Amino acid sequence: MAEAHQAVAFQFTVGPDGIDMQLCHEALRQIYLSGKHSWKKRFIRFKNGVMTGVYPGSPSGFLVVVVSYMSGTKYAQLDPSLGLITKLGTHIPISPYMSEDSQRVVGGVLVGTGLWVTIIFIMRNALKCLLSWHGWMYNRHGSVSWGTRLWILFVKLFSGRKPMLYSFQSSLPRLPVPPVKDTCRRYLESARPLMDDEQYVRMEGLAGEFEKNLGPRLQWYLKLKSWWASNYVSDWWEEYIYLRGRGPIMVNSNYYAMDFLYAFPSHIQAARAGNVIHAIMLYRRKLDRIYLLANKVPLCSAQWERMFNTTRIPGQETDTIQHVDESKHIAIFNKGRFFKVWVFYDGRLLLPREIEQQMERILADKSEPQEGEEYLAALTAGERTPWAKARETYFRSGKNKQSLDAIEKAAFFVTLDDSEQKYETDNPVKSLDSYAKSLLHGKCYDRWFDKSFNLIVFKNGTMGLNAEHAWADAPIIGHLWEQVLCMDPLELGYTEEGHCNGEPHPNLPGPQRLQWDIPAECQSTIQSSLKFAQALADDVDSHIYPFTDFGKGLIKKCRTSPDAFIQIALQLAHFRDKGKFCLTYEASMTRLFREGRTETVRSCTMETCAFVRSMIRDETREERMRLLKEASEKHQNMYREAMIGKGIDRHLFCLYVISKYLGVDSPFLHEVLSEPWRLSTSQTPMQQVELFDLVKHPHYVTSGGGFGPVADDGYGVSYIIVGEDLINFHISSKHSSPETVCLHVLQFHLDMLLCHVCNFGFTVLSLSLSLSLPLSLSLSLSRTPTASWVTLNRPCWNLRVCLTSTRKPSSDFFSPNLKKIKQTI
Repeated sequence: MAEAHQAVAFQFTVGPDGIDMQLCHEALRQIYLSGKHSWKKRFIRFKNGVMTGVYPGSPSGFLVVVVSYMSGTKYAQLDPSLGLITKLGTHIPISPYMSEDSQRVVGGVLVGTGLWVTIIFIMRNALKCLLSWHGWMYNRHGSVSWGTRLWILFVKLFSGRKPMLYSFQSSLPRLPVPPVKDTCRRYLESARPLMDDEQYVRMEGLAGEFEKNLGPRLQWYLKLKSWWASNYVSDWWEEYIYLRGRGPIMVNSNYYAMDFLYAFPSHIQAARAGNVIHAIMLYRRKLDRIYLLANKVPLCSAQWERMFNTTRIPGQETDTIQHVDESKHIAIFNKGRFFKVWVFYDGRLLLPREIEQQMERILADKSEPQEGEEYLAALTAGERTPWAKARETYFRSGKNKQSLDAIEKAAFFVTLDDSEQKYETDNPVKSLDSYAKSLLHGKCYDRWFDKSFNLIVFKNGTMGLNAEHAWADAPIIGHLWEQVLCMDPLELGYTEEGHCNGEPHPNLPGPQRLQWDIPAECQSTIQSSLKFAQALADDVDSHIYPFTDFGKGLIKKCRTSPDAFIQIALQLAHFRDKGKFCLTYEASMTRLFREGRTETVRSCTMETCAFVRSMIRDETREERMRLLKEASEKHQNMYREAMIGKGIDRHLFCLYVISKYLGVDSPFLHEVLSEPWRLSTSQTPMQQVELFDLVKHPHYVTSGGGFGPVADDGYGVSYIIVGEDLINFHISSKHSSPETVCLHVLQFHLDMLLCHVCNFGFTVLSLSLSLSLPLSLSLSLSRTPTASWVTLNRPCWNLRVCLTSTRKPSSDFFSPNLKKIKQTI
């Protein structure tokens, strides 16, 4: 292993002949280049800060306004300022030394500047008013109303020429505080399908009492906060939901993102790491220079600020988020050892082949882990309080603090994993399950779960991410991941042998091995955290299902929202598994408002339940289609309301926090917030940045990502709609709960097919399901003269469905993945 060169800029010795000083020109050159890079970065940040601060104005706009104003007053012989220019010119401290013309010019510049600032203020507030209108969300798919067209026109008019990432921050409206009455009404509506009459009457009474008595008082304080803070939810949400939790963040909070499903750009671990690390650092450069373009619809970009150089610091009562402005290195873990790798040299970012060279040096290192080093990261996987105490006791000084700082202040964390993971066509279920669990928790000691995100590169070149949740939500990491997945094979590329393009650097200093001095007491704490974390990881039952029978394209032909379709199918699957409905969480975003994060969509509605019951009963096709349409429209309206600040749970959460500050108890709030989310769902956004066409590159589809179950007796379901014909599902639960078996959600595939059959006018006559797993399902309905048999073959199950119709099935109903179609009359 080539250790980092200990370059010293100068050294001197004192001897009988005097002082002998020696200078290292290479070290001085590196110091100069490093300083030059830092000052250049500061200048760019200053310039971008000014550009963002005066948005939607610009320096060129300033010149136009000032010159036009002064030219107009000179040639028209008019003074619109009513003598203000002359008065300003004469009151300048150096006016006695200036001519009248000079005084007039200076006064004109000052008045013109004031006029420019006024125009910016008017445009900014006009833009804020425009962005407060959300009527465009209620247009039917494929149609744009005249009101929306005018709205788009005026937003473009007031947005300036080239808005950057943070340009709209000061123009975004604040998240509105909904009336208590409306929130209580929406809550009761969402709770009705989950309660019997007696429970509902009781909850109705609690809500009415809260609405009349304590609610208005709490609402007054909350409105006061909303006038003062940029967002009345986000700071409390981050603190009380994420940072104050004392349980492990591994599985419970962190989430993962996966590599390509079908494509394997390189089988060489070091090469894949080289390209991807370089691509991530290029993304950080764009982020630092705010070259990332704003969305077509302006959204809050505040969460991007802490993507890099960020870590979660444990505390005994609450954690904190530590973010440093600049970091020029990354932290690497491999075979129980930690390394620090500089990603800049000669004042520039290392090229992919040079980063590969550094990874090769680490992989070739045969040294053994130091005492206590191998399992050190298990502290971040266990409970937070023991980690906080250990950090305060054993890592506050000396080499331990220096090495811990190298990890916590790194741009991000990289694990060169010694296992192999990838999608295997001959064993897709088992291979994807193993892949997902490795990304979610690994070995519990080979991920630094506190870092903003971990890049995991496996031995065979497959990769993935594990992200901490407190600093940002999944769409932010998803934006980075899409850019990286596009840049890796399509822009950076590899040689025929699988190496990065380019040549190694002959003089590049090697990685630096981090040094530790971990006493026996600390090692005992590490082992306790590891044991706790391993028990949690072993309890996770996680499965991934690539659904290829049909996708977004066919669902849209049914004039149904793909997200609503999947949520309704999930309710059908859960009802068939449990015989009852449950409180269901779907994440929605509130980034249409400043510093917005998420809101909850309670997707188990009366309309959805009515459709589910119609699928259980022998209802007509027309009735099922009507109920499906109503359920879908209801779900879409709820999603829209959540996005525009008319949700339920964030408002009630903030009222609950205020009640605790005031020391008052609310039975209504306590009961609402203690309800378990037994079905927690989230859709992974896809192609937030349209970098490549999936039609032209069908193999470059990703499996998306997932998370652990929120409730001990519930499911966590993440899904990603990829292209037109693929939906990937990530389903998690706990082995220890007798209420949850992820394999039961295999029935979910069948329910999606049944929903689709209902939409196309088919009736299910009979089906048979054979499994290699302990799962059974049967359904039998009456036959009719015309029938169509469909056989679905899966790696672990086989399904045969008999369909009937009074008309010939459309050709696009059957996807190429249906192995056998036999029509019988």
